[in-house]
Amino acid sequence: MKKLFIGGPLLLGACCYQPCLAQLSVSAQLRTRTELRDGQGTPLPGNADPAVFTSQRTRFSAGFTTYRIRLGLTVQDVRVWGQDASTINRTTTANNNGLMLHEAWAEILLTDTTLKQQSLQLKIGRQELVYDDSRLLGNLDWLQQGRRHDAAVLKYERSSWMLHLAGAFNQDKENAANTIYDPTPPGNYTGNTNGGSNYKSMEFVYAGKKLAKGNVSFLFLADQFSRYHTDTVNNAPVKTWEGPTYNRMTTGLYFNNTFQRVTLTAAAYYQFGKNADGLQLNATLLSGAFQYALTGTFSAGAGVDYTSGGSNGNTSRAFDPLYGTPHKFWGYMDYFYVASGFGNRGLQDYYVKTKWKPGSKWQVNADAHTFYSASAIPAVAGQPAPARRFGTEADLTAAFALTSMIGFEGGYSHFWNTNSLTGPGVKNVANAQSNSNWAYLAVSIRPAFLFK
Repeated sequence: MKKLFIGGPLLLGACCYQPCLAQLSVSAQLRTRTELRDGQGTPLPGNADPAVFTSQRTRFSAGFTTYRIRLGLTVQDVRVWGQDASTINRTTTANNNGLMLHEAWAEILLTDTTLKQQSLQLKIGRQELVYDDSRLLGNLDWLQQGRRHDAAVLKYERSSWMLHLAGAFNQDKENAANTIYDPTPPGNYTGNTNGGSNYKSMEFVYAGKKLAKGNVSFLFLADQFSRYHTDTVNNAPVKTWEGPTYNRMTTGLYFNNTFQRVTLTAAAYYQFGKNADGLQLNATLLSGAFQYALTGTFSAGAGVDYTSGGSNGNTSRAFDPLYGTPHKFWGYMDYFYVASGFGNRGLQDYYVKTKWKPGSKWQVNADAHTFYSASAIPAVAGQPAPARRFGTEADLTAAFALTSMIGFEGGYSHFWNTNSLTGPGVKNVANAQSNSNWAYLAVSIRPAFLFK
């Protein structure tokens, strides 16, 4: 590795006392995904035809590391093939820009680099927040646009322990007065996993310990949402946002570890305070699963997830899984806790999962879920109360790595739904199809280079 003496007023001061060892990393990704949607997200009406399209994510990432500082930058473009004309009229087309800044952050090492057993770092800027299994905090990588936050994270790590403190404060523009925030900024980026509003501010404390083959952690997260009052404009209700906020708090524990051939995972979280609509919260999430390695190439397991739901007067029992990656947990057809919601009934998910990895290049997964409502579904006038069973889903996916930089992935999912799922109290789809399908084929190309 060569010693680099970097110019510039900030880096020059540091390099006067110690030679700078620097490295630059550059990577890119082009991921295309062709999908057949025949009831993905929610069942289609009986007279609707399936949709077919190809979406593409193009990313360019760069990282720079030198004495006591790391920089990261990711620029991405997300679009559907054909959504733009083959050429753009710059005279009459005012806005036609699909580019966005996905990440732009700096991480400063505050402690002396000679201290190898502990470190204190400050990461500031636009960044992904990924913790534990991404159930509550994840980068939502399955969606082409992903998820990121504008935040500051202070990280203290010592041996196998870590303590992270984070904070974020959102505004729509450089205001001259007040801090009123409109939580519906432009763009197809929903605020959280259930398609809700964006937070005005957010803070969390994360404490974790690495185990022999896993980890255990504690999370306390508070997010605040703009209050509002409703006015009537042209006979339609319109929300007017205010400066004060509602404060929602989520706290709980996570555990994951492998004991010989068995991997155990468990989580328990409690949500309280007030949600974005000002309702009192009293909600829970419980999860438990195991995976057993029958052979060196095949494993199988089972688990159950429970999120409370329903309401009682001014109190809501509907748990919101915050800013996680629901596609990973509640079926690949994304019927629950994604942008296409299912009301506030809560969810029971009983599932089995299998994984077959015959070699370094192939992996095949087969899963099955049975879904139930966690609370009673309101009955239609004059009819008995619907059963709580939502339906059953089967998922099959396969991935093949042609090289370390080129990968192929495909999958097929089928959902057998019930009238309870499509009824007025849940998805509310009239004359819904009872069987839904979804299939996809993705190609991912990820070149990466490192310069020292």
